[in-house]
Parts: sequence; structure tokens; C-alpha cells
Amino acid sequence: MNIIAIMGPHDVFYKDQPIRELDTALCAQGFQLIYPKNADDLLKLIEHNSRICGVIFDWDEYSLDLCSEINQLNEYLPLYAFINTHSQLDVSINEMRMALWFFEYALNAAEDIAQRIRQYTNEYIDTITPPLTRALFTYVKEGKYTFCTPGHMAGTAFQKSPVGTLFYDFFGANTLKADVSISVTELGSLLDHTGPHLEAEEYVARTFGAEQSYMVTNGTSTSNKIVGMYAAPAGSTVLIDRNCHKSLTHLLMMSDIVPIWLKPTRNPLGILGGIPQKEFSRDSIARKVEQTARASWPVHAVITNSTYDGLLYNTRYIKQTLDVPSIHFDSAWVPYTNFHPIYAGKSGMSGERTPGKVIYETQSTHKLLAAFSQASLIHIKGDYDEQTFNEAYMMHTTTSPNYAIVASIETAAAMLRGNPGKRLINRSVERALHFRREVQRLREECEGWFFDIWQPEAVDQAECWPIEPGDSWHGFIDADHDHMYLDPIKVTILTPGMSQQGVMADEGIPAALVAKYLDERGVVVEKTGPYNLLFLFSIGIDKTKAMSLLRGLTEFKRAYDLNLRVQNMLPDLYAEDPDFYRNMRIQTLAQGIHTLIRQHDLPRLMLQAFDVLPEMKMTPHQMFQQQVKGNVETVDISQLVGRVSANMILPYPPGVPLVMPGEMITAESRAVLDFLLMLCTIGEHYPGFETDIHGAKLTDEGRYLVRVLKNPLTL
Repeated sequence: MNIIAIMGPHDVFYKDQPIRELDTALCAQGFQLIYPKNADDLLKLIEHNSRICGVIFDWDEYSLDLCSEINQLNEYLPLYAFINTHSQLDVSINEMRMALWFFEYALNAAEDIAQRIRQYTNEYIDTITPPLTRALFTYVKEGKYTFCTPGHMAGTAFQKSPVGTLFYDFFGANTLKADVSISVTELGSLLDHTGPHLEAEEYVARTFGAEQSYMVTNGTSTSNKIVGMYAAPAGSTVLIDRNCHKSLTHLLMMSDIVPIWLKPTRNPLGILGGIPQKEFSRDSIARKVEQTARASWPVHAVITNSTYDGLLYNTRYIKQTLDVPSIHFDSAWVPYTNFHPIYAGKSGMSGERTPGKVIYETQSTHKLLAAFSQASLIHIKGDYDEQTFNEAYMMHTTTSPNYAIVASIETAAAMLRGNPGKRLINRSVERALHFRREVQRLREECEGWFFDIWQPEAVDQAECWPIEPGDSWHGFIDADHDHMYLDPIKVTILTPGMSQQGVMADEGIPAALVAKYLDERGVVVEKTGPYNLLFLFSIGIDKTKAMSLLRGLTEFKRAYDLNLRVQNMLPDLYAEDPDFYRNMRIQTLAQGIHTLIRQHDLPRLMLQAFDVLPEMKMTPHQMFQQQVKGNVETVDISQLVGRVSANMILPYPPGVPLVMPGEMITAESRAVLDFLLMLCTIGEHYPGFETDIHGAKLTDEGRYLVRVLKNPLTL
């Protein structure tokens, strides 16, 4: 970070000569100097170049107007105004809060001014750098000799081996020097929450609107377990969103608690909906408690917010309605909701405390913000026992954390502070809106078919669009008013073949074909449904990437309309089974899969599969204990009816558990198995389209095997 922008020249010697001298002095200090053409050029440079660390300008020419505009982009950026003896300094107290310094035009003063600019630049860097990251940078610069872990000793050991040298060169010196031991006392302790680590947690909490935050280095899978281990003691009952991440199923397998499922909706497209408001009522919960063996009144609830497909709750309603002591919002996919007004009231940490309740929110910092993989946060609002919570935290946290991951969490928070952070999130929202409009435009202009997009008809401004009852675009039956909202940065593209109401067309293009085509061209889809594709417009998505996706969609249409051979259009798929695909064309493949889906009546099957849940014969914890004892056997997936499943069975797509450990598919829930078998059938008929089913093992012969309870009589 060493770029300084200078506004000039001014075509008068008494101004231009001091600036020329300053140019030389600043270059000697290691700065790179740029000269914007005008104020608009400067503002664009600042907006798109984060390495600019200062602006030099003439006060008489630009005054406070330019300062205010720069301040809207970055209120921390140092501004250096040059004045003469006749300049008017009409600056208010509020305006003096800007990072604004004044220098007089003078000859032979450049060295002193350059030193001051270096000092103010260092202060700027210090201001924007969060506490732990700053301490880690300082430690690395000091280059201390250590006789503790890790064994590579700041990368030295890697350089003693040819392959180690390759590793060192790839990751770089600072990455390895920053991989330090917990014995480095000046960095504090992640586990004891001391020193710079404590300062970092307080910094993160202020940024995200929490009362307390914890940094977690093994992903939100671990964050979810930490919260659950603390909030739900053994023998208690917990309300859990059936649309939960598998880490929560693993929590249920680890801890002896009784789950009561809150059942979300689905639309015919297979898009995951939210839990209806009626499920949160005291009467509904009381009925479920009465119908569940060993259940008592719930002590805790877990809600997935947002859903995988980008639906956010009105969290205020849930906080006020759910009659439980604590609520955990698993917000792995939305760590940015505190930084744009369209998300107000739609996150766990929004608003004030909820009287009598503790609110937890877990977020995957790495998913949609700028942090390393496995970076996660736990936010808390409400009274809790810090010592007991920290025991649960330490139970799941390594004693050798990777400090680079921790620093990346804190840096992600720092990036969101102030006007620069607001601009980051706003740019992400605006880019997603622009992409949506482009898809709409192409659909209107294209001859024949083009991709559609799952959204209301009008997307003119930035907002979270409500899933309102009676609206046809979303496809959800009996939607609740002011309950669920679509996040604009979660973009779902629809392929031809099925309407939002689940009406199957005579012809269609299954989304898996489009996903494979895009993947072969370097565009990776987040989630693929039967006739929909999910794309995430995070802060890392720029215009180039958005245009690559748009180009990929238009090129697919062109290739599909030309009915190219599979061998030419999808060479990787062709390589899966050259004999099968040798003379096949893309339209034949698409219609073949589409016909299979129609024969199984997918919309009906999908809705039924998620409507009647399998019967819980034992808790996931009890079932896992049986598995540990070896009281399980392997059967073909087709034999699941009447057997107690040992594992969670989760097909991808849609990525939601269909069967939990300890559950049994009955005649009433037979549609669950029929849906699984339908997914298996596509892979049997078309090589390369096998469904990934967590909890089932795919054999070389194409059979899916699952583990079930061997002998129920021994329970």
C-alpha cells in the first residue's frame, strides 16, 4: 500500500515547483505517485484501487467538496490539502474529524512534508488494521528465533528439501512465518481469550452488532456443535430445522438430546423454503412434544437462516414467538447481513436483546466474505455463562490454531467497517441486480427459449423480495405474510422443463447438463437442482466473472440449438463412457433425462418426499451408539422400508437430509425412498449423472448401499 494521488499541475510556478520537489521526496520514501486528470478521475481511482493511501490536492481549487466525496468512499483515507497565505479555512468541527492535514506551498520543504506523509500513512495503516492482525504482522517483522512449534520454523525446514522448497515458494515466506505457536505470548491466546485475541473478539463483536463474538478455526460445522453442546444439556429436547446442516445431525449423534423437527416447505422446483409461522406456535410445539418419546419442553431451537437458496426469515417474529430460552440462527451463508439496510430485521444479531432469551448466530466468514476456508464466527446476544461456554468452545477447538485463519476472520470484519465496507456489500448487491436484469433482457430478446430467473417480475431496486401469499413467481403454497424474503445476491437460474407451479413441459433441459457445460468452461455452480442452478454473487464476484457466466449461458443455448454431439459439447462427460455417448447429440441426452423425470412425476414425488417424515425409532445419539457397538448391517437402498437407518441419508441435490440416524421409512413415508430411487435411476441410465448421496455407498456395479440397524430386539 504505497500509492499517493496528486491533483495537478496548476500551471503556476509557486504551486507546481513545491509539488515537483515533493514528488521526488515521496519517491525516495518508497511511494508510487499517480496524477488523476480531474476530480471524477480521482474518485474512480479511489473506488477501484484500494492500495491508494493518500490524496494531495489544492485547497483553493477543490476545498471541502472533494474531501466529502472521498470521505463517502473511505473516511479513513489521509487527505493532504496545500494552501497559501490567502486561503480561506472554513472547516467545521465535524469536518475536522476527517483525516485531513494542511501544508503550505513552500520551496525546500519537501523532505519534511514527505516524512510527515510517511508518518500519517503509517497511522492510516495502523488505523485500518485490526488488533490481532497488527500484532501478527509485527511479530513476523521482528523475525525472532523460536525453539517451539511448529517444526518448520517459519519455513526454514521446508527449504532443506527439494519438495519442501516447492511448497515454500508456492505459499510464500510470510504465510509460513505467520504460522506460529501458541507459546508466542505477545499474541495472546485463542482458547483463553487474552491479549490481541481478546481485542480481536471485541473488535469483531462491535463490527457485527453482537455483545460477544468467538472466532472459530474449523468452520461453522464446529461453531454449530459448540453452541449446541452448551445450550442443550443431555436429556433435554431441542427444536431443529429439518433443513439443517449435517453438522447439526452430528451434534445430535454426539449428544444425548431429543430432536423435535420443524418442517420447512418446498416448492415444485425443489427450492428450499422456510419453516411456516404455524410451526413456531406454542400449540404446534406442544403437540410435537406429546407425540415424541422422551421429549420435554424444548430448551433450545436451531433455525437455518438463510436457506441454501437464499431465503431469509423475519427474525424478529421468530425471536418473539418461539417459547424457548435460547435460539440459534445457523447463518453460515449470510455473514454480511449487518452491513446493508435491505437486511434489517433478517438476521440473528439484528435489533436489541430479546428479553428472557439468548440469541446465537453462527456464520461462515469464509463463504461469502474475504477469509480463509474454515474461518467461522459465533455471535451472542443475551446473558450466558462464559466459563461453561468456553469449556464447550475448547472441547471443539485445537490447541494449535492456524493464526492465519484467525487473522483472516478479523480482517474480513475490518473490511466491512465504515464506508468502504458498506460500499463492498452494496457493490455485491448491485452487481447481482445488474446480472438479473441482463438475464431478463436476453430472455426477452432471444428467439425461441432462454434461461429464466427465479425472482419477481420487477427487480428495479435493491431489496429483499418478500415471499408473499398469492404471488405466483415463487411457487410456494400457503406462504406467510412478512415471513420470508429472497436475498438478491443468491441468483437462481431456471432451465426449461418445469414451471414454478410444477407443471412439466413436453421438452426440457435438466440443469445438470448446463452445470456440466459451465464446469468444463471454468464456471462452477454452487448448487444444481432438477431445473435450477444457484449462483452466489459474493463480494469477490466482479464484472469479469459475471460476464463469463452470462457468456457461458448464451454459448450453451447456441450449442444446444445447433444440437451438437455430446463428444464435442461435453468432452469430460463423453470420457465417462465413450461407447454410450459416441453418436449421441445434446438434445437427445436432454430429452432422455427429462423423459425419465417426467415418468417419475418429479414435482409430486419431491413434495411428498419432504411432506411426511420418516418415523423416529430412536434418537441419532442412540443409533450412533448402536453403530459403534457394531449392531449394524449393510443393505441395498431399495430395502430401506421398515429398516432403521444407521446414518443420515442426504442426496445432493438438494443437499437436505431425507432420513436421519434412527429413523425408519414406513408406508406413509414411502415417497422418501421413491425419491431416492428416482435419483439413482438417472445415474443408472446415463453415465456421469450418478447422484451423490451422503450416507450411501455407490458400488462399482452401480448399487447404492446403506447401513441399517441389525437387530432391533437387542435395544
